[in-house]
Amino acid sequence: MHEVTVRYWAAAQAAAGTHEERFVAGDLGQLRTAALEAHPGLAPVLKVASFLLNGQRVDGSAALPADATVEVLPPFAGG
Repeated sequence: MHEVTVRYWAAAQAAAGTHEERFVAGDLGQLRTAALEAHPGLAPVLKVASFLLNGQRVDGSAALPADATVEVLPPFAGG
């Protein structure tokens, strides 16, 4: 388990009430659980969000290295 930085964008930021915070997690699944415990309003956003790990798209339960940055990107509308 490592401390990782989470950055929320758009609707994820609104649901979490913050742009950035840190959690301790070993993989993306644990990180999602921790974020939901801290911010239950994130549930609908996390169901449809994409995740970037250090700039690369990941899904499922990707392992999180120490000092990783995970970005939570909900679907964007517009053109």
